[in-house]
Amino acid sequence: MMHLTVAARALGTQARLRAFGRSAASAASRSSSSAAVGSSPSSFVPSAPSFHAASSSGRRHASTMDTMETGTKKYMSLYPEGSTDGGLRLGNVVPDFSMETTHGNFDSFHEWKKGKWAILFSHPADFTPVCTTEIGRLALKYDHLEGMGCLVATLSVDPVKSHQEWLNDVVAHCENEIDIKFPIIGDQDRSISTAYGMIDPGTSDDQDLPLTIRAVFIVNPENKLMLSLNYPACVGRNMDEIVRCVEALQLSYEKSIATPANWPNNHADIPMPDGTRSTEFKGSVFLLPTVSEEEASENYPGYHSCEVPSKINYLRLVKRDDVENVAN
Repeated sequence: MMHLTVAARALGTQARLRAFGRSAASAASRSSSSAAVGSSPSSFVPSAPSFHAASSSGRRHASTMDTMETGTKKYMSLYPEGSTDGGLRLGNVVPDFSMETTHGNFDSFHEWKKGKWAILFSHPADFTPVCTTEIGRLALKYDHLEGMGCLVATLSVDPVKSHQEWLNDVVAHCENEIDIKFPIIGDQDRSISTAYGMIDPGTSDDQDLPLTIRAVFIVNPENKLMLSLNYPACVGRNMDEIVRCVEALQLSYEKSIATPANWPNNHADIPMPDGTRSTEFKGSVFLLPTVSEEEASENYPGYHSCEVPSKINYLRLVKRDDVENVAN
C-alpha cells in the first residue's frame, strides 16, 4: 500500500510539472501570435547577451538561457524572484551594492557582472590560515572560470588595505605560482555581509571578531541566485567542487537539463531494455522534469528512459555529447 501511495504521489508531481510545462508552451505560442500582430515589445523580457559560442581560444563569450519553453525558462519560473521575509533564497535576484575592492571601486555589483555568471566568495578574515589557502586555490582556478564566462569577487569585513597587505602572504604561501586576478571586497561596514545573510546584524556588534561565514553565491546572468554554500570557519572549501557546480549550472541553464549525483562520474554502467548493460551513459544528464514529452522528443530524440518499478518516465537520460550538440 505504501509503495502505491508513494508512486501515486510521484506520478501526481510529474503530471503537475508536465502540465505546467504544457501550459507554458501554450502561453508562449499565444504570446508569439500576439507579437506577430503588433503586441508591445515592452511585454517581453530581453534574453541575456550571447557569449555561449566558443572563440578560437576556446573561451566562451556568453551563456544564453535555453529557448525550450517547457525547459529552463519554465523551471526557473518555479523559483520566486524575491522573498517575503527579506531572506535570500535560490531564484531570488541578489542584492546590488557598491564595492570598494583591491581592483578599485565599483558603483554596482550588477553592472560589474552585467550579462555574465559570477561567484561571490566570502572568507572570515585576512591573515588567517584556512582563508590564505582558499584564496590561493581559487586563484589557480580563476583562468578556467573566466574562460567559462564566470567572474569572481571575494569578500570579508576587513578593509581593502588589509586585503592588499595580506595578499603578499597568500601568494608566498601557495605552492604554485599565482596572480590574484579577481577583486577582494572590503566590507568594513558589514552592509554586504548583512544583506547576503552572512552575519547577523543583531549580534555582530557584540562580537569581538564578527566573522562572516565561508559562503559561496553563484549568480546567473539575470542576477538570480542559483546556488549557495555555507561552511564554518574551520573547514576550507573545495575549489574543484565550485568549478563543477558552475559547469553544471551553466549546462542546465543553456540546455534544459539537470545533472545527477556525482556528475560527471555518474551512470557508468546501466541496464538496457534488451538485458545487456551499457557504459555509454557515463557523464550523462537528465532532462528537467518540466520538459514535455513533445519537446524532449524534438530536442533530444535519442534520450534513454531508465526503467523503474513505478513505471513513471521521469529518469530521462541524455548523453553529454548529445547535449553539447544541441544548438540553443
